[in-house]
Amino acid sequence: MIATLTGTVQILGSDRVVIAVGGVGYEVFLSTEALARLPEKEAPVFLYIYTLVREDALLLYGFWEAEEKELFLILNTVSGIGPKLALAILSGMKVAELSQAIVQEDIPRLVALPGVGKRTAERLCVELKEKVAHLQGGGGGSEARAGKPSSSPLSASSAAVADSLSALVNLGYPDPVARQAMTMVKKRVGDAAFAAMPMAELIRETLRTLA
Repeated sequence: MIATLTGTVQILGSDRVVIAVGGVGYEVFLSTEALARLPEKEAPVFLYIYTLVREDALLLYGFWEAEEKELFLILNTVSGIGPKLALAILSGMKVAELSQAIVQEDIPRLVALPGVGKRTAERLCVELKEKVAHLQGGGGGSEARAGKPSSSPLSASSAAVADSLSALVNLGYPDPVARQAMTMVKKRVGDAAFAAMPMAELIRETLRTLA
């Protein structure tokens, strides 16, 4: 099961991207918003991945943030919604906004989404209201998608952070990829715990994110 991919952008399509990892190109389907955020070709990229195994295919779906992947999986639990429609829904609204619309049972907003009719919108509200409530607060991932500044390990004047980044680059990870993974560590553990991390633990946690 492929959970994440760290590589370089090789080929860009209308609904997918090919990520080169160790000489192998992985075709990954993305929402239109996620596609718009991709860097130029040959640039490093880190994506969360959902792997769908079928009898006739193995399909990969990519996400910039863990919250987006989580909501994608939650959407797929609703009858009549598969991966393709789930991506279309995520293309039409940000995670926090979509979650809020579901919690508030805002049928008109949901019906405006691609491929969502009134019955589907009603099912989303009935079945997912409690499941998505924690995603409507506008966490770090949603802020990043909205263009708001988010905290970064580099904003902390910590020798452990600088030394850890240097060590990860020496291990072969592109600097932007290492920084992005470390940002995810900070978001996961919180600012206080992150600031207190010694170099060895910081490297270990970042490598876990990159794995």
